[in-house]
This record gives sequence, structure tokens and C-alpha cells, in this order.
Amino acid sequence: MELNKYQQEIFEKQRPVIEKFSKKTWGWTIFYLLWIGVGGYALYLQIAVGHEVTGMRDNVVWGLYIANFIFFIGISYAGAVISGILHILQVEWRKPIIRIAEMITVIATIIGPIFILLCIGRLDRLHHLFLYPRLQSPITWDVLAIGTYFTGSVIFLYLALIKDFAIYRDAKLNIPKWKQKMYKILAIGYRGTPSQKRHIKISTNLMAIMIVPLAIIVHSVLSWIFGMTLRPGWHSTIFGPYFVLAAIYSGTGVLIMAMWVYRKMYKLDSYLTDKHFIYLGYIMMILGAGYGYFTFSEYLTDWFASEKWTSEVVDKLFNVHEYGWWFLFTNIAGIVLPIAIVAIPKTRTPNMIAIASFFMVIALWVKRYLIIVPTLESPLLPVQDTRIEYVKYSATWVEWALTLAGVATFFLFFTLMSKFMTVIPISEFADKEKEVVPKTEEATEAEIVPA
Repeated sequence: MELNKYQQEIFEKQRPVIEKFSKKTWGWTIFYLLWIGVGGYALYLQIAVGHEVTGMRDNVVWGLYIANFIFFIGISYAGAVISGILHILQVEWRKPIIRIAEMITVIATIIGPIFILLCIGRLDRLHHLFLYPRLQSPITWDVLAIGTYFTGSVIFLYLALIKDFAIYRDAKLNIPKWKQKMYKILAIGYRGTPSQKRHIKISTNLMAIMIVPLAIIVHSVLSWIFGMTLRPGWHSTIFGPYFVLAAIYSGTGVLIMAMWVYRKMYKLDSYLTDKHFIYLGYIMMILGAGYGYFTFSEYLTDWFASEKWTSEVVDKLFNVHEYGWWFLFTNIAGIVLPIAIVAIPKTRTPNMIAIASFFMVIALWVKRYLIIVPTLESPLLPVQDTRIEYVKYSATWVEWALTLAGVATFFLFFTLMSKFMTVIPISEFADKEKEVVPKTEEATEAEIVPA
């Protein structure tokens, strides 16, 4: 395919990343594989011995694994909602960031369900869920929703990649023959004809329209699984929008961090500009304010009502000897800090926004943990004279090892995917030729593509 000068510049900037593994890339890859290896050994122990090697017991049947599952499914919203909505609205500045957002969606949707499998004690009966589904079960709907969501996310990413695959196919890259053949297959004969362009555009628009409600449904179903259990701290009518908003919020934070890393590693300052960080920072600030409102509403009503069982959970969250410091951290780092950094002009920089995103993402992971564990530690039917380890949950090294292995796998997928596709989509800049973006907040949308 013939490229204009802007596409050619973008491609040449990223060509070395596709053509070879640098020493730094090899180093990080080995590091991730070592962590995955430790997780593999932990998994072997869990399968051989059983859940005895975890901190989960009769009362606290969920722990780190479920918190990780909700967290990863949540950050997948980065591509589904942010990229989908910006695509539908045809926002010009979205172009350099949508590839990263879509990669986050696909990878996170792969990693998240793995933690569900880790939580299941009888994997040999997993197939019963598909052979004998019960429509009355929220778990069945969860599987259907996540499966449909993952399929839609992969299709959405692939449709956006077809044009770029054709560019890689025709570029005479210094790559192995198997990789060249792979690009040829994945390009499915695309030559840039008007008919092909029209079909891809229609298909991409349809998937963008479909992926947004799919993402909302997925996290709504997750929240309903909690809400339908009638447990203190879970039985809430606002859990649906609360979970959805928190997911979009955390997904935005992960997207900002990924942009910052790629910008530093591959020197993409001309494409991932200050403007992109500032605009996403504004989105993060608005989402943070909404998330803070839902948090306040949730705990104010529980605290004011002071029902026996609900009050016990609230007391755990506010007690500094229980989870008080963690609860305080989630609200300061997850709500106050991002809003303050983006709201103040002097701190509204890519580095500070990335730092705020980092702490916010950590805080929202902790919040998932605080949603699950304190409630399960407050059973409706407590058993007398139960050993403390059966009442209180403390994650073992096996659970932490598998958690870190999941995070390492997430980073590894990102590393490998960047070796097969450019993180800045080339074909997105085919229609309009624009000037270089000044790295200032005052840059306009018409200045997004470098010359």
C-alpha cells in the first residue's frame, strides 16, 4: 500500500520496534517470564494440595482472585468505552491512543477470567457450566456476557488492524518469513480499494456502537452477582452504575499509564502529546468526581441506617485497627489526588497525570478487595468458637504469586503485541493531513498529526 508522508513518518518511527527485539525488551521479557514461572509453581501447589494453600476458608470463600478478576475486567473498559465512544463521536485527537486502548481491552479480558478459574475448586466440572447452564443463575449470564464482550473486543481490534497489516505486508520489513506470511494472511487481501474501505468503515462503526453497551452489561452483571446475595455491604441498588463507573475510571488510569510508558520507551512524544494526557486527565477528573459521589452515597446510607450486619461491615472499614487505613487510602489516592492534580494547572502535566493515574489504579484495586473481604468476614450466621484463621482472611504467598504472575502476563502480552503491531495506528492518518501539534494545552484538535 502507498503511504502519504505523514503515514510514512509514523511508520518509520516504529519500524525498528517491529523488526527486532532490543536488549531492553529481552530483559523485560525474561523478567516477566520469571514471575510467571513462580506463579506456575504456585499454581502447581494449589492444584496438588488444594485451596488449603490459600487463605480462603469456609467463611471467606473469595479473596485476591475475585478482586483481581473484577479489577482486570474493569480496566478492559479503556478500549471498549473510551475508544468506542471517541470513535462514534469521531473525535480527532483519539487517533494516536485508540490502538493502546484496544490492546488493553483484549489483554485484560483474557487475564481477568483466568482468576475465576483459580478460584474454582473443581475445574474438572467446569464444562458443566456450558453443558448444563441455568438461565436463573447470574454466573451463566456472566459467562455469556464476558464471552460475547471478549469476542466483540477482538473483532473491534482486528477491524482496526486490517489496514495496518496490509501496510506491514507491503513494507518489505526485515522480519522472518513466518511473520511476513502472518501479515499477509491477517491482511485478508486488503488493497485499499473504495469498496474495501467502505466495508471496513461500516463494520468498525457497527462494532463501536455494539461494544459500549456490551461493556456496560458485563460489569452490571458482575455487580448483580454481588447484589443478589443479600449480604451486608453488597445488597445495594447503586452497585450497577457504581461498578460501571469505577471500571471506566480505572480503565482510563491504565490507559494513561500505558501511554506514558510507550511515550518514554519508544520516544513517541510527537504523537502521544501533552494534549492527549490533559484531555484524558479531564476525563479522569470527571469520572473521579462521579466515583466519589457514588462512594459517599453508598457509605452514608449504610452508616446512617446502622443496621446490625451492615453496621459491622462499615465499622471494619472505618476502624484503623481493621481496614481503616486502606479505606482512607482508597478515597485519598482514588478520588482526591487525581481530581486535585488535574484541577491545578501547574500540576497538569503528563508526568503528574501519570503518577495520579498510578495511585488511582492501585487504590481502585484495593477498593475491590475492600468490597469483598470485610463483607465475607461478617457472616450472617457466625459459628461459635471458630478459629481466627477461618474468620479472618489473609492471603498466602501462593495467592500473591499468582496475582503477580497475572500482572506479569498482562505486561508480557503488551510487550509482545507491540512487536507485531505499531502502537500508533498508521492507517488512521490516511484521510487528513495536519500540522505538528505544539506540546501545549492550547493545541487545537486540528493540530494532532505531526508533519
